Amino acid sequence: MNDPKHKVRSAGGDGLRLVGIGVIVIAAAGAFAYTAGWLSPTRITPEKVVDSLAPPGGPVKGYRRNHAKGICFTGTFEANGAGADLSRASVFKAGAYPVTGRFNLAGPIPTMADGTGRVRGLSLRIQPPDGQEWRTAMLDAPIFPVATPEDFYALQLASADKENPAAMKQFAATHPSLGAFGAWAHSAPFTESYAEDRYNSLNSFVLTDAKGENRAVRWSFVPAATAVPIPPEELAKRDPDFLSKEIVGRVASGAQKWALVLTIADKGDPTADPTQAWPDSRRKVDVGTLVVSRIEAEADGPCRDINFDPTVLPTGMSTSDDRFPAARSAAYAVSYDRRTSESSSYPRVPAQEKP
Repeated sequence: MNDPKHKVRSAGGDGLRLVGIGVIVIAAAGAFAYTAGWLSPTRITPEKVVDSLAPPGGPVKGYRRNHAKGICFTGTFEANGAGADLSRASVFKAGAYPVTGRFNLAGPIPTMADGTGRVRGLSLRIQPPDGQEWRTAMLDAPIFPVATPEDFYALQLASADKENPAAMKQFAATHPSLGAFGAWAHSAPFTESYAEDRYNSLNSFVLTDAKGENRAVRWSFVPAATAVPIPPEELAKRDPDFLSKEIVGRVASGAQKWALVLTIADKGDPTADPTQAWPDSRRKVDVGTLVVSRIEAEADGPCRDINFDPTVLPTGMSTSDDRFPAARSAAYAVSYDRRTSESSSYPRVPAQEKP
């Protein structure tokens, strides 16, 4: 930089800085190597996890390796100030902050029919004016099917094991949480709109207030719109893109809103296990409103190039003892690198359709 305040003041200072940078680089490289599995060939790596998500025909190039089908939106997060007592994160100070987000369906195929998507997602990037971002990726499910990243990987392998038809039954027999998730999947109604779904963090995070006190929380975005269930027999008759078409029309008629509700853990609540829901009696705080005001196609849309890494958190928010956010972060990075390197297949608006 040209600012004199950033100039090096002595050769000795240069040497110390270089040594310090060298130590940091070596430590970071070692941590990355360990995370990637280079120091332990049997370790589950982010690459292996992403590979396990591919459909039988291989990954669809240029797209996210999971939640491949989605649609972008922009809007604002209107913080009401109630969260400022729980966290010093600027995103909770009263004010309106720009949001870029994405509605999506769980699955690796971007052309899947919307009616076949049992799990829906909401991903957000909220940008307060101080430059500290908050990124989060949530699901409409109330619990996750497995408790650890290792179990998630084992679930993917079991579901893809065509040589052993009993693999999934064997996995389910030793992972009762899968049954609880299945019960939700079979009984929860499909709604007619992304705008009618509640989206949950599932993972626990830690908020730190101005006094340095920590609180474990989970959060949910609760829709203002009333849910309208679709009967199962009607679902298959819907347009394969009915969700994206519906949300385009709905938002064109008026902005859609969700309340951001923080649920605060009591002592003893499981914070490391997303398969276990907390009791409904836990303290809940409404800290603001997500307002979705514009929908845009993902091709060349504002959300297409965003990695919704759940560990991108502002000061005053941090990860908990739940290991999933770190594992998701590592896998998201692999997915991002792969899809952005496949430039010829990347979602784009055809040249003849551009204005």
